[in-house]
Amino acid sequence: MAANEKEVLVKADRVKVYFNGRSRRDGKVKAVDDVSFEIMKGETFGVVGESGCGKSTLGRTLVRLQKPTDGQIYLNGTDISQLKGEPLKQMRKDVQIIFQDPSACLNPRRTIRQILMEPFKIHGLTGKIDAEKRILELLQLVGLDEYHLSRYPHELSGGQKQRIGIARALALEPKLIICDEAVSALDVSVQAQVLNLLQELKEKLGLTYFFISHNLNVVYQVSDRVGVMYLGRMVEIASYDQLYEKRYHPYTEALLSAIPQIDQEVQSKRIHLEGEVPSPSNPPSGCHFHTRCQKACDRCKKETPQLREVDPGHFVACHLYE
Repeated sequence: MAANEKEVLVKADRVKVYFNGRSRRDGKVKAVDDVSFEIMKGETFGVVGESGCGKSTLGRTLVRLQKPTDGQIYLNGTDISQLKGEPLKQMRKDVQIIFQDPSACLNPRRTIRQILMEPFKIHGLTGKIDAEKRILELLQLVGLDEYHLSRYPHELSGGQKQRIGIARALALEPKLIICDEAVSALDVSVQAQVLNLLQELKEKLGLTYFFISHNLNVVYQVSDRVGVMYLGRMVEIASYDQLYEKRYHPYTEALLSAIPQIDQEVQSKRIHLEGEVPSPSNPPSGCHFHTRCQKACDRCKKETPQLREVDPGHFVACHLYE
């Protein structure tokens, strides 16, 4: 399913992540349900969808904070889905995560110096490299000064805290960074600064991003390709330009119609979806979207559509295009 001739860094093959329900009567919560995709080296792969669609669970699974129930995840050709112990610890040098809330992911009892030193201590690198020099380099990369090292998280602004979170993620020179709603907790003006910083770091360090967001404008600004998720499944994958030109899946069409239009002369019609999002513990049979889709047919209720290439590099899971 490669989008181009670039080298594949990550390959997810039919990944499933199920959780037990609250009681015996509840079924399994299918947070991620049979998802496959590839991420190329040096690209930003954006993931969008409604709250509860499984995009954050998928991101946490790629960094192995969550073990997949089934399926394989390949990083540089190595299956990381079943790693344990030391191999798992070594793998995490290559995959890091930037969390949504910078205040919640920084230890309030530690100084910024101690927070940035922690990755080197965990991996036993303090005696092998000049960690203090590396910390200063990290601060410079994210646009902060040396005096911030003696500060505690509560003494920093939200944007500065997130820059520390980015610096910590960069500490071990990872190949892939999961950005889990990395700017959604920030003011709009600060969002733009952090997004520009992430773009600069990507170009300067040759990074690869898995960028999770519910904000379609943010995804448009940073992503090379976009995966659209609905109720645990990937329903469409394409470059953002391809999605803008032609979105095949009815859910993607409804999602993109919600983007505010500045140009009053090209206002598109807003598509309002009827009904509530079904529960992931009891999803509809067949296509999960058929209960809210105006184009659904009897086949949609019975058969699960598979991702297939409808245009070069453009994949959709919909019976309408088979």
